[in-house]
Amino acid sequence: MTGKAAHSKRQLKRYEESIAQDGLRLTRQRKHVYEVLLGRQDHPTAMEVFLRAKPEMESLSLATVYNVLETLSERGLVRKVHLDSGSMRYCANHARHGHFTCTGCGAVLDVPLLPGAELEKLHQLPRGYTVTHQEVALRGLCATCRKKPPLNL
Repeated sequence: MTGKAAHSKRQLKRYEESIAQDGLRLTRQRKHVYEVLLGRQDHPTAMEVFLRAKPEMESLSLATVYNVLETLSERGLVRKVHLDSGSMRYCANHARHGHFTCTGCGAVLDVPLLPGAELEKLHQLPRGYTVTHQEVALRGLCATCRKKPPLNL
């Protein structure tokens, strides 16, 4: 079993334990949507998850996908990712990381934090303030878009 396959299998096990612990049914729809998220680490929107999941499960509705994503998010199995003013995206990567968005093609890439990086020490907060959540969002051009000549309008 490859490292990626073993990791996905561990995440599916975590999913099953989390859903069962809360007394929810392990429905085919929930499992299928989660598997779609694990299949590609590209931070899809709910609509993109729906379009990927629908061919293998024709009875799946967009409303069900939204409900499943909310359930997975509430249980900490996926993170909601807010990037600019676009649609909500979903991330199944639980390692500490940031997100790089290509301003050319819109691709979103996980960017791992360097070992020992302490984001909490990058800003000087006012006395008495505490950080409860942080997201690292970087924007720029991916290697492919960077090689493209600029558009002359």
